[in-house]
Amino acid sequence: MPTPTTPRILSERARAFLAADRFATIATVDPDGGPRQAVIWYRFEGDSIVINSLEGRRWPSNLRRDERISVAVGGGADGYRWVGLSGTVTVIDDQATAQADIAEMARRYHADDPAEAERLIRERFGTQRRVSFRISIAAVHEHLD
Repeated sequence: MPTPTTPRILSERARAFLAADRFATIATVDPDGGPRQAVIWYRFEGDSIVINSLEGRRWPSNLRRDERISVAVGGGADGYRWVGLSGTVTVIDDQATAQADIAEMARRYHADDPAEAERLIRERFGTQRRVSFRISIAAVHEHLD
């Protein structure tokens, strides 16, 4: 978290936008230099974004090799409002933390059906090796007007 003398990189408008229930599209770099995109759940925390995945997928492998990431979060009925972020990630391999992250995301994204969230946590995510990534935001591109 920033200290009282450190300015926040995200405006209050961007914070409110990111805190709402939305999906993110991330972009990573494949080994051959090509782009890789994925639509994912995320957790907004302070001045960073936390994302999580099943180990073995391509985009987490990309982030382990190259920590750069770009994120776009869209929303609104007209589709023209969005926030773009770019930065780098810190890998979180600790299973207790990664499992807690995916559980929190499951509860957020299935808030309308808590029983389904708990089923996913217990039967699906809890049996998997998970990895989390904390995104340190270096640049913000707001398109909220």
